Amino acid sequence: MGGSILDGQPFSHAQDGNVGAKCDRLEPSIPMLKLHAHKRIVGRTGALALIALSALCAAGCSGEREIAQDNRAIVKEEPNMQLGNFSISLAVKDLAASKAFYEKLGFKAFGGDPSANWLIMQNDTCTIGLFQGMFEKNTLTFNPGWDRKAQTLEKFEDVRDLQKRLLAQGVALNLKADENSTGPAAFFLFDPDGNPILIDQHVPRPK
Repeated sequence: MGGSILDGQPFSHAQDGNVGAKCDRLEPSIPMLKLHAHKRIVGRTGALALIALSALCAAGCSGEREIAQDNRAIVKEEPNMQLGNFSISLAVKDLAASKAFYEKLGFKAFGGDPSANWLIMQNDTCTIGLFQGMFEKNTLTFNPGWDRKAQTLEKFEDVRDLQKRLLAQGVALNLKADENSTGPAAFFLFDPDGNPILIDQHVPRPK
């Protein structure tokens, strides 16, 4: 027996004797057919919309990555500060006693003036300064323009340029170098824990 299903109701041509009866049976199912069709259209449209949205998001994310890469290419990194030779300046009570002690650790006098109560000592890798009655606290010391042997470097960053860079970053200085000078100069600051730092240049501004 041939038939069809409309809105869940079986319909048989053999059972319906006239067209009117057939139409009576069909009419209640037409709104449901429209509803099913609408759901199919909406479902397909929604799926297409999701696909389009996914494509837009992918394109947008790709565009953001390209913009970020372009920005990284445009922004130039700030060069490292060339602080020069590093040493620890120690505040000592007795210069002779400190000299004898550090000689036992392999240090040898490299420079300075014992009659003026200061010495520079070195071992294979480290440099220390012994200063009697000059510093209140041990001080981190940098010498722009000098190598480890206190020889003038051909190229280096001048102390006044280092000072400008730190001031531009909002770093407070306790002693400033004269920016209009060209000879040896120094500036002084403290780290967040109160450790003193001396940037002490003994040579003129590089040409």
